[in-house]
Amino acid sequence: MMPYKEAWGLQHSLFDRMVSLKKEGSKPDKEYILMVEHPPVVTLGKHAKRENVLLPREMLAGRGIEVYEIERGGDVTYHAPGQLVVYPILDLEKHGIGVKEYVHRLEEAVIKVISEFGIRGERIEGASGVWIGKGSPAERKICAVGVKCSRFCTMHGLALNVNNDPEGFRIINPCGFIDKGVTSIAKEIGREVDIEKVKESLAGELNALFPLYTLSQGKP
Repeated sequence: MMPYKEAWGLQHSLFDRMVSLKKEGSKPDKEYILMVEHPPVVTLGKHAKRENVLLPREMLAGRGIEVYEIERGGDVTYHAPGQLVVYPILDLEKHGIGVKEYVHRLEEAVIKVISEFGIRGERIEGASGVWIGKGSPAERKICAVGVKCSRFCTMHGLALNVNNDPEGFRIINPCGFIDKGVTSIAKEIGREVDIEKVKESLAGELNALFPLYTLSQGKP
């Protein structure tokens, strides 16, 4: 569990160092995948519409919910305990891919992980992330994806709803959508799961999709 501001600063320290090395013509010596849970927080991406936050900031603050405007792509999202938030700090140039393929691989890792629980995750054209019930009236998002990339270096990433209550998303229009729902692994299968096992599974899938990185255990 880590406050959003602390995790954001940690990302920047690693991301900024990687970008600086590349500006100098050097190759980054390490890559990282940070996995955390956050206390309740709303974040707005660089293209977010403020009207997609449905409560005044004063009311959110009264509920203990922080708000941050950040540099990732995408609109507005909500983080809370029980949600697994993953921040890969990677050099896409090293992996020989661009941002579109990178996002595709993040989604693929999540699709594989939730399939272990009997959940079928899919992509929707024009909407990043992983969805359940594609094409149905009950279309709902289980994982949001929003990234930043500079000189092929990445920060921000994905948020997979594991045990968090999707009702918490009622304070926003998730990712700017007003006609789609939100779900979690726990809601889909009717019971909470061990989030540590989900972390291990997702780390394994990401390691398979980005095989060149050095996975650093614990805090970098």
